[in-house]
Amino acid sequence: MAKIVECVPNFSEGRRPEVIDAILEEIKSVPGVLLLDREMDKDHNRAVVTFVGGPEEAKTAAFKAISKATELIDMEKHQGEHPRMGATDVVPFIPISEVTQRDCVILAEQLGKEVGEKLQIPVYLYEAAASRPDRTNLAAVRRGEYEGIKAEIGTNPDKKPDFGPAKMHPSAGAIAIGARMPLIAFNVYLGTPYVGIAKKIANAIRFARGGLRFCKAMGFEIKERGLTQVSMNLVNYPKTPIFRVFEMIKSEAERYGVPVVSSEIVGLTPQDALLDVADYYLRLENFKKEQVLESKLMVFAGGEKEGLEGFVDQVASSSPAPGGGSVAAACGALAGALSSMVCRLTIGRKKFKDVSDELKGVLNKAESIKKQMEEFIIRDAESFDCVMAAMKLPKYTDEEKEKRNQAVQEATKGAIAVPLQVMEKGLESLKLSQVVVEKGNPNMISDAGVSALAAKTAVDGAYYNVRINLLSIEDQDFVTSTRQKADGIRQEASALAQKIDGNVEEKLK
Repeated sequence: MAKIVECVPNFSEGRRPEVIDAILEEIKSVPGVLLLDREMDKDHNRAVVTFVGGPEEAKTAAFKAISKATELIDMEKHQGEHPRMGATDVVPFIPISEVTQRDCVILAEQLGKEVGEKLQIPVYLYEAAASRPDRTNLAAVRRGEYEGIKAEIGTNPDKKPDFGPAKMHPSAGAIAIGARMPLIAFNVYLGTPYVGIAKKIANAIRFARGGLRFCKAMGFEIKERGLTQVSMNLVNYPKTPIFRVFEMIKSEAERYGVPVVSSEIVGLTPQDALLDVADYYLRLENFKKEQVLESKLMVFAGGEKEGLEGFVDQVASSSPAPGGGSVAAACGALAGALSSMVCRLTIGRKKFKDVSDELKGVLNKAESIKKQMEEFIIRDAESFDCVMAAMKLPKYTDEEKEKRNQAVQEATKGAIAVPLQVMEKGLESLKLSQVVVEKGNPNMISDAGVSALAAKTAVDGAYYNVRINLLSIEDQDFVTSTRQKADGIRQEASALAQKIDGNVEEKLK
């Protein structure tokens, strides 16, 4: 299995979607990183983002996200219910596959050093990465929050950061970076406006006050709903499971004559945590997670039908996504793969020593494009899902119709952005194909030629997807500029592909 790290940065912004969108674009720009989830909370004025990738890719994406948040979020103006000390408040690395917690600690240390030096933000290491015992608990690191830390950071030795200056960044504040196991962000809503009750219940269940061992909890007022909330982080769900926490909150709430209205999970959660809840409340006998249908299907998808065969079957299904856009991106990925293969079968051989250095550069670029195209396969399908979600918004009133139309327009522009990027990368791949056709091992000329054909197909296929989505766009300036860009890329690709085809034909004689 591949090395996979999960990263769950928290940003001190939950009221301006455009700010979080800009941060997400930075994350998605890193090849090999996949955005899994985003959650925004207006009352907490906080966003929680989840993405995965290889260790180095995850670290790069985290740094780019922190940099963008530093530009767009001003802690001098920030107000919200949730404790916070920085624009990017906390960045944990979490081991998922073929990666240890120690590996994640090293990532946290490397990122902390880079953030401290390049962005001049004070960095505190926490959890498994903590440099001192009193910083293992995030709540202890963040004690005093932005205002309190700002007042003490230059004079109190306990507030000296692990990296960066001993003063708050003028707008971005400070940041906690660490390594931990998966946690569950779990909130329970209480049918009372009195926040004092929520705080008493939070104190009863949190470990720091003698409660459940792996539960961190606080009480908040949710003004717009007239409710209060017990907000928790469950840092070891097998030992402090969701159902145990929920039952204890219910019991405590009954003491005050307060009902439990609802609960929520913020962000992603391990499947086993929910299965434990089902097992507990249904009182199942001899239940095993292998009995879950989706678990069996995942084994099927990851075993007998993995890779290309699984993707082809998905395309052949009745679902409209993945469709032509994803297939175009797949062609682009194969183009990069073939160029990589030709390079590897050329580099290091004596007769090609004069071109080895150049082809090493081509190999690196081809590998990068391959990874990006693989990501575009998924992102194209996701962009289609966003359009469908916007189409399903209510349209009973004039206001709802207007909101729905705006959402559809924005989602459609997103569905155009992905194939346009496929076109750009397809053209880059085509240029690499030209080099391997001209300078690669001549025994691989047919493979180099197919690389060019696949790259050209990626450009043409993505072009069709740009065109069909432009038909739905009302902004004619956007339509004109996008069409001009797409036409220009396609024309350049067509001319280059024709030239490459001539070179291949000549070498096949």
